[in-house]
Amino acid sequence: MKTTASILLAAALALASAPANATVLDLSTMSCKQFVEGGDDTIKMVLVWMDGWYKGDSDEAIIDTDVFVENAKKFGTYCGKNPTISIVNAAEAVLGK
Repeated sequence: MKTTASILLAAALALASAPANATVLDLSTMSCKQFVEGGDDTIKMVLVWMDGWYKGDSDEAIIDTDVFVENAKKFGTYCGKNPTISIVNAAEAVLGK
């Protein structure tokens, strides 16, 4: 539950600074190519979502920056080599439990 609250707070803070013309990101259909070409804001939001998603509700609300960066690099490398795969499938391949 703590993880969910932390993610919601982070999302609220991130979205508060989003431009007025913000878009909707459907992560269930986003491809690796769209992720890589999405720009810094999109990449950051996806990586934070992915980190929280794979921690689940049972893990503590801690972000280990070394692990986060390592996972982000793995994910980026995987997506760079597999541009047509969905980010959900890429995340499962890289971070799946």
